[in-house]
Amino acid sequence: MDFGLTDEQRAVRDTARAFVTREVVPLEAEMLRRERSGAPGLRRDELRELQARARAFGFWGMSTPEEYGGMALPAVTQSLLWTELGRTPVPFRFGGEADNILYEASDAQRAAYLLPTIEGERLGCFALTEPEAGSDAAGIRLRARRDGGDWVLRGEKTFITFGDEADYAIVIAVTGSSAREATAFLVDRAMGWTSRPIDTMGSWHTPALLTFDDVRVPASNVLGDVGGGFDLAMRWIVRGRYVIPSQAVGTAERCLRMAIEHANTRVTFGRPIGERQAIQWMIADSEVELEAARWLTLRCAWAVDQGAPARHPAAVAKLYGAGMVNRVVDRTLQIFGGMGYTRDLPIEGWYRAVRVLRVLEGTDEIQRMIISRDLLRGYEKIGGHLA
Repeated sequence: MDFGLTDEQRAVRDTARAFVTREVVPLEAEMLRRERSGAPGLRRDELRELQARARAFGFWGMSTPEEYGGMALPAVTQSLLWTELGRTPVPFRFGGEADNILYEASDAQRAAYLLPTIEGERLGCFALTEPEAGSDAAGIRLRARRDGGDWVLRGEKTFITFGDEADYAIVIAVTGSSAREATAFLVDRAMGWTSRPIDTMGSWHTPALLTFDDVRVPASNVLGDVGGGFDLAMRWIVRGRYVIPSQAVGTAERCLRMAIEHANTRVTFGRPIGERQAIQWMIADSEVELEAARWLTLRCAWAVDQGAPARHPAAVAKLYGAGMVNRVVDRTLQIFGGMGYTRDLPIEGWYRAVRVLRVLEGTDEIQRMIISRDLLRGYEKIGGHLA
């Protein structure tokens, strides 16, 4: 049993770490200043410029097939890179990516949506969640009715990442008697849907409410098969459930390093606070939980690389990773005391931002339901692949 990384994985990870340290981390102070004034942390043109620099560094299309100019990296290597990106609060991601289900596009759709998205010329969003259907994806109500050669969409989607900036949306709409008979549509903003940002406690990322008021979409914009949208939605969600804990590991690592450095330099009553047992225990607990989350996440990514079912390990990694990073950030803020509560440091921003991870892409409660149901019904064995 080898828990080590290959030389290639280490090289890719270390190169990504160097890029993030050199090009992204220095932007943190300006991002925090903008946040205090209510401005976006990173404009779209700035994101594209950074992505172009990353491309020159060799990072373009982590999951994108080589035929589209991507790296086609294994899931474990992708997880390592998402961890590096999680070390900074700057909302940066490597370019050359498209939603995994967008590869189901037809030839015409690939020319209009997939290729421009990979090149960064167009920005899409994935629209599944609704005001009355969050973790219960089977409860979606936005409907699409057939009208001649078109489909007409009516309803709302909410908490959509990049929804206020996107040029188009991948919309999951009910086309049958229930959400299980849903269809995915590629819907340009120019077709008539509108959006408005949703103000949240985590201001680094602003989701949006999307409104579809009888938006007419040509039948040629159906993604995949009519009635196949629910399965596409589940494929999209499972990938997110190992990306999220990967980023959480990076955030927790950065916070723990900050906590250790502060504990060694902050002096009270004539001694560094790191000599106090209360501080030592917070650091120890954070390290233990961080390591557990790291290996649960890599175990999930490994299952993806092996072509094994990943829903169960993804639920485990997402549940534990999201809770872990919340606890580590909380302890870090406690160790910094009043300084951690100020907006001069990114800690309080992380404190607000990571809270959504326990809700995003399926709440803690949904993950627990998936995990327990798999065990109770015999779909999974205790101990997983080692059982």
